[in-house]
Amino acid sequence: MNSIADGSVIIQSSSESIPSTPSWFGEVVLIVEHLRKHGVLTKIDEGVRFARRRFGHYEVIDFLAVLFGYAISGERTLQAFYERLQPFAVPFMALFDRDQLPARSTLSRFLAALTSEPVEALRTLFLDDLLSRPLSKERQTGGLVDREGREWVVFDIDGTREAARQRALPQTEELPPAFRRLDDVCAPGYTGRKRGQVVRTRTVISQAHSSQWLGSLGNRGNGRYREELRQSLSAIGRYLTVHQFPQERSLLRLDGQYGTGAVLADLAGFAFVTRGKEYAVLDHPLVQARLHLPPDQLQHRPESQVVRSLYDCPDVPVGPAGERCRVVVATHPAGKKKSRVGVTRSGVLYELFFTKLPQQAFTAADVVELYLHRGAFEPTLADEDQEHFDHSA
Repeated sequence: MNSIADGSVIIQSSSESIPSTPSWFGEVVLIVEHLRKHGVLTKIDEGVRFARRRFGHYEVIDFLAVLFGYAISGERTLQAFYERLQPFAVPFMALFDRDQLPARSTLSRFLAALTSEPVEALRTLFLDDLLSRPLSKERQTGGLVDREGREWVVFDIDGTREAARQRALPQTEELPPAFRRLDDVCAPGYTGRKRGQVVRTRTVISQAHSSQWLGSLGNRGNGRYREELRQSLSAIGRYLTVHQFPQERSLLRLDGQYGTGAVLADLAGFAFVTRGKEYAVLDHPLVQARLHLPPDQLQHRPESQVVRSLYDCPDVPVGPAGERCRVVVATHPAGKKKSRVGVTRSGVLYELFFTKLPQQAFTAADVVELYLHRGAFEPTLADEDQEHFDHSA
């Protein structure tokens, strides 16, 4: 065996553990400094109040610091976040001018006791901060130009569902009734393609061209979508007023859950496009007469082999109240598998799209494309929606 010794190289080892700085810590520092520079942290500290017994020496900002760090870190669970943060708890909290990291159990009790008033105050604060920033000359809002040369500002109101599976718990006379922590935040609802017994829905309002988020609303089960829609319209109305955009040139792209006549009546005069689910419309004489004529257009999307025949039906009453809107019916031969959307009749799949967009400015294909091709909104929402539930609860 040969040995090469170099007296200029000295290697020392120690059994003492020296944790490495988390990879996301630098990003936290940058974002917190940005919030501090614009006075957001001060506004939170002074304007968001929540009083409860046994609050100790903590303030709302202490818990928001943890939640900010958790959201930025991308750690899969809060437990994993705390384990990575613990060696650097003091400098982390110092970023927020605080001196002590709340324990996980303290954070849990705070979130369990939190009421809607401070949450709404925080939501309003962030919207005020967004609206206080003037848009650049390059028109950060972007724009959609119709076939008559008029420009529209597009807003997305959409949601994601996070499904959770409930672990089976033993039920015997010797044991107390089963209790799951998910019962407080989830409820039975539509799970879509996700596996689980209970769900939580989050609705997000986004300015489509700039990806500015005007609000985020979460509720148990399928959510309170009509109430959340009214809150969304209020936020969009403030955005239009501040930036002096006319409402008549504003377009809402809505998730399919809003595609009923009762909900469309809540839209307060906004132009919209959404997938319809009032399939009784197909039996209306105006629609039946149009379906017996040749289609207005054929639509083929490059990522799909499906060719849709489009039938444009203006001024059709929708829902029990007869809310008038333009209905675009899309048809194509039904496949072997049952489709997740639409209704199948005599081997033909029918899809509905409701809109208030004028025919001369948007063709039937334009309406369908506007709904089906919602840009980067869905991927962005999916990336941001990393709400992880403890399946062992």
